[in-house]
Amino acid sequence: MKLQTQIPLKPQRHNQIDYHSKIILFGSCFAENIGEKLNYFKFQQLQNPFGILFHPLGIEKLITNAINKKDYSKNDVFFHNEQWHCYDAHSRLSNSSKEDLIEELNNQISLTNSFLKEASHIIITLGTAWVYRNLETDNIVANCHKVSQKQFVKELLTVDDISESLKSIVALIKSVNSNASVIFTLSPVRHIKDGFVENTQNKAHLVAAIHQVVEPRNQIYYFPSYEIMLDELRDYRFYKEDMLHPNTLAVNYIWEKFQNVWVSNQATETLQNIDAIQKRLLHKPFNPNSEEHQRFLEDLKQKQIHLQKDFPHIVF
Repeated sequence: MKLQTQIPLKPQRHNQIDYHSKIILFGSCFAENIGEKLNYFKFQQLQNPFGILFHPLGIEKLITNAINKKDYSKNDVFFHNEQWHCYDAHSRLSNSSKEDLIEELNNQISLTNSFLKEASHIIITLGTAWVYRNLETDNIVANCHKVSQKQFVKELLTVDDISESLKSIVALIKSVNSNASVIFTLSPVRHIKDGFVENTQNKAHLVAAIHQVVEPRNQIYYFPSYEIMLDELRDYRFYKEDMLHPNTLAVNYIWEKFQNVWVSNQATETLQNIDAIQKRLLHKPFNPNSEEHQRFLEDLKQKQIHLQKDFPHIVF
């Protein structure tokens, strides 16, 4: 008896992720879920250098600015609620010091520029097609930073708007890194604050636009995290208490699906060894000074050294 429908997924035949890969992730909080897994398993990765970006225009602007090496200045930041903010970035970068914020923005721009040129895989997770336009500047912002809603007008990006933005993102990436594989995903997190019907409309616009751009022959792919959540994990026990965000069990499930498709068999063996080391590092001994524990520590150290010989970037 089958109690679950499953999306047929096959391992990617070309350009799989291994421990020589460099991965950069942009987008919604689901990009961070996958990014945390990549970080735990010690892949080379850069995750949301400007913090969580929910819509494609925010991601496009970051990539544009990174490639053009934009120099952020005092004209790009503003003071609100006792902190300095930038409309291009998530509040994670906000700072009580204007100078420190500007320095961090420019550091992240430089880091993103370097990583984009070297990345083997770029994962972009879209969260919403709803955007906010600043009435004073007529610019769409990446984050409102709890500024009064009277200063913005809310808009829904059309399928064509999103498609053009995604095409621009791909063109920008390919202009500096023609070998990179671009993987689009759609966040399974529901934006109920926009409304139930509005959330469905928003996701429909995003997924329709993505599939206008996806072309595996050009190394542009789609991974169905959204469909896995809605179809295979069709139960509220896979959600956090807010009933909107995937819980740990769901994230682990979708990560396993992603791993089966995108991570090479050889890398999976290394991944399993790293997992064993990570778990042993959490071990709490009854007697830290015992000979048994010292042997345990020495064995653990040797395992780490053995891995680092093959992959010097791995640091525990």
